[in-house]
Amino acid sequence: AAAGVGTLGLVDPETVVLSNLHRQILHTTESLGRPKALSGKARLAALNPGVAVRAYQERLTAANAAERLQGYDVVLDGSDNFPTRYLVNDACVRLGTPLVHGGVVHLRGQVLTVLPGLSACVRCVFPEPPEADAVPSCQEAGVLGSAAGILGSLMAHEALKLLLGLGEPLADRLVVFEGDRSRFREVPVRRDSGCAVCGDSPTIRELREHMDPCRESSEVRSQGSEVRAR
Repeated sequence: AAAGVGTLGLVDPETVVLSNLHRQILHTTESLGRPKALSGKARLAALNPGVAVRAYQERLTAANAAERLQGYDVVLDGSDNFPTRYLVNDACVRLGTPLVHGGVVHLRGQVLTVLPGLSACVRCVFPEPPEADAVPSCQEAGVLGSAAGILGSLMAHEALKLLLGLGEPLADRLVVFEGDRSRFREVPVRRDSGCAVCGDSPTIRELREHMDPCRESSEVRSQGSEVRAR
């Protein structure tokens, strides 16, 4: 919004709670109890009144994903559960819309840019979600607010690069932030010709929702699922 991106869409079914505020700086204590989508819209309008913000106070589902994401130049996914992550990826592949995928838990995080048809998608890198309880949730591991800020800034940076046609996107490169050592690590990945969504003979042809084996897990880490590296 501060960079002047003309139209933004926010999809979030939750309300603002105090435990979120250390890492969700779009909201304030005055927003407690308000729907996040509406709180975010008001805050962005105050920051830049020239930006149009569409707020969708609902959960992204297989029934509404294509409609909600259609028409945007790039999608950023910072969701906190595996079903939504896979659903956003699958919808973006079907729509041909670039996707910036990001996640964070504790002091670690990751970012990947997906260029449908040209680079690896999220399913190419993580074909299946990890087994139940293999990845800790926010409640179990916690999230350091500064780590979320670093990964969120990197995601915004990737989105602006795509919109402006600048630089080299993080396509086929999974960037892992190791906050305990303040180190970035790059993992080369590649499009999988056998991927169920973007492969040569896809087996997933309709948007569908998966059960979440990790309940409220907030991060798809490389240790939690096999990473298909180049």
